[in-house]
Amino acid sequence: MYEKDVQVVTKYGLQHAFVACPDEDGSYPAIILYMDAPGFREELCNMARRIAKHGYYCMLPDLYYRLGKLRFDVARRDPAMSVVIRGAMHSLTNAMVAEDTRGMIAFLDAQKQVKAGPLGCVGHCMSGSFVTTIAAQFPRMKAAASLYGVDVVTDKDDSPHLLADKVEGELYFGFAEIDPAVPANVVPDLRAALDKAGTRYTIETYEGSHHGFCFAARPDYDPIAAERSWTTLFDLWDRNLK
Repeated sequence: MYEKDVQVVTKYGLQHAFVACPDEDGSYPAIILYMDAPGFREELCNMARRIAKHGYYCMLPDLYYRLGKLRFDVARRDPAMSVVIRGAMHSLTNAMVAEDTRGMIAFLDAQKQVKAGPLGCVGHCMSGSFVTTIAAQFPRMKAAASLYGVDVVTDKDDSPHLLADKVEGELYFGFAEIDPAVPANVVPDLRAALDKAGTRYTIETYEGSHHGFCFAARPDYDPIAAERSWTTLFDLWDRNLK
């Protein structure tokens, strides 16, 4: 497998990213894997490698690059570390990540291993809110997925659900059944916005799951739900990008 640490040129400076793809000759559709709140780490690089093994060029960008090089030892997370993680998380906005994505796409377009045309993405937790905004702003983003995303529906002017009518691709939202970070109104309000806009989408709730169920290093890891989400992601990307 081909893998490399790279620097992406953005409006605000150089953004570190990890990329991976099959090492056979050819070009592959690109997937952007947006990190969750605990930030860039090897666990996410392994997820990028899994996406690459399925026949994609996967980019994992460090969204916290404006703050320097932040690396959290998630296995030793305690209340003090959680305060710092939340601070880093709240330093980002939908607009900032969308602007960074402009640089990511320019980087991807310059790589010989990347197939021209449609793009895909996925975000967990924090970045679950970014993917709808990105799909709305970049028409080439034909398959965007959000897993237990937070702030997908808010009362702010930049709430992602307000952009549903601008999304040309297909959206997927997978929520945990038990998730204090997602209020009860989110799923019905999101569904109503997507239906009104005529957006192609799927929303489902993973029965019995908790926030964070995709990550094996988390106490709330649910291997059955996690594997089901991987199958769903690859089905989404395969039918829209290949």
